[in-house]
Parts: sequence; C-alpha cells; structure tokens
Amino acid sequence: MTKEQTNVESFDLDHTKVVAPYVRLAGRKEGQHGDVVVKYDVRFKQPNKGHMEMPALHSLEHLTADRIRNHADYIIDWSPMGCQTGYYLSVINHENYNEILDILEKTMNDVLAAESVPACNEVQCGWAASHSLEGAKALAKEFLAKRDEWHIVFAE
Repeated sequence: MTKEQTNVESFDLDHTKVVAPYVRLAGRKEGQHGDVVVKYDVRFKQPNKGHMEMPALHSLEHLTADRIRNHADYIIDWSPMGCQTGYYLSVINHENYNEILDILEKTMNDVLAAESVPACNEVQCGWAASHSLEGAKALAKEFLAKRDEWHIVFAE
C-alpha cells in the first residue's frame, strides 16, 4: 500500500510499526518571537488493535488536564486523539523528555487517587453524561504498568 504524504505529522506515522503504550515527540514549532511549542504523542492503546472507550477516555482527559498542571506550568493542552488510542500533550518552552515522562507518571498516580472527575457537569462539560472515573483509573493503571517502556516507540 502506498502512503500519501499529508500536512499532518501523525497521518505520516506508520501506525503498523509502533508499540503502545509510548510517549513520542511528535512535533516542535518555534514562534517568530522565540517561543517553542512541543507536541507529544502519548499513546495508550495499540493502533488498530485496541481503543479507549469514550466515557473512560473522556474522564481521563478531564482528570489529566486538571492534575497535570499541578506538576508543570508549561502545559498548553492535553487533548484526545479521534482514534481513541491516545492523547496529545502540548507544552511551551520546555523540551526535557525525561521530565515529561516523570510528570505523566505523577499525573497518572494522581488519577488513581482521584475521588471524582473534575468539571463533570452540564455547566462545565459538553457531554457530562459520558464519564467513567473507574474507566479512567483502569486506563491510568494500565499505562503506568508499562512505565519502563514508554520510551520505546517502534517494534524492533
């Protein structure tokens, strides 16, 4: 199969060669005033083999978006992938990969300790009925169990 080049970095990634879970540098953009935005592909599930169920994915998004900011002031965004296999983490003016891994570990441990999902109501969330704290905790636990492998992106 011939792969068409696109303007989207993740579309040009060969999803058949990666091994989830992993944390991959997916992009780096320097602004005209010197700020640097770095994007990470934080993959929880093996592409085309598994996916996160929406209530769990949604709750993990809320929990992580809230809790990760307790560990770093350079977080821009934590956003889910449409394929439901992971998230994108965007940061500004910070390029220490190992520190990103440590912050993700701390944040996933925060998720495991959570007693509720933040902003899980109709005022603060666009689909408040679609949440699962237990599902989010299961995803965090599964991700943490492979912590020593997060740096491995491609199968050998």
